[in-house]
Amino acid sequence: MSTTSDNRSTITVFERSPDRGRGLARDMRVRWVLEEVGQPYDVQPVSFSQMREPAYRALQPFGQIPTYQDGDLVLFESGAIVLHIAERHVGLLPGDASARSRAIVWMFAALSTVEPPIVDREMIGYFEREEGGNARRIALADDRVRLRLGDLSRRLGDTAWLDGAFSAGDLMMVDVLRRLGGSDLLGEFPNLTAYVARGEARPAFGRAFEAQRALFIAASPGG
Repeated sequence: MSTTSDNRSTITVFERSPDRGRGLARDMRVRWVLEEVGQPYDVQPVSFSQMREPAYRALQPFGQIPTYQDGDLVLFESGAIVLHIAERHVGLLPGDASARSRAIVWMFAALSTVEPPIVDREMIGYFEREEGGNARRIALADDRVRLRLGDLSRRLGDTAWLDGAFSAGDLMMVDVLRRLGGSDLLGEFPNLTAYVARGEARPAFGRAFEAQRALFIAASPGG
């Protein structure tokens, strides 16, 4: 892991992201939060083989990305990193204690309730396509995601964000929902589609997206 001498944090990212630069890897949410709070950062690309090595496992015991290093502090798990950054800079967690706690609840809801069925659906779809397909299993996975989206859609209603102003909870939820961009499921819920679009329209998101996209292009053959 490289470090810097000017108090810039460093995050690890895929050397060549399997999402092909679509900003779906979990470093995207860390890039986004850093852009939202105006903190410069460096990236350390790592390969899949490097993620299996003891040196990297000392930083991330499960061999995943991203990790976050700020001086002697090393963190892993994207949600914990986002929370750490949001707690130390103004703008993403409300000053009121109760509102702050609600924003954190939405972060946990995104990671613990909404994201798991979306990731399960991705994995089922991938393996079923490889094995010739099982329409029933894919349909059940869709229904599990649809259930969570319906709950979220009803709660969001016609408001712009989940609980007042944009918060770290919205950042995490939008990033999770973006994983459905290649499916028709999100389109069944117009308010969620608009919600994701509002998140993606934020200048900080745009800067984070372009940075990760540029890295992928540079690492690609002919890039």
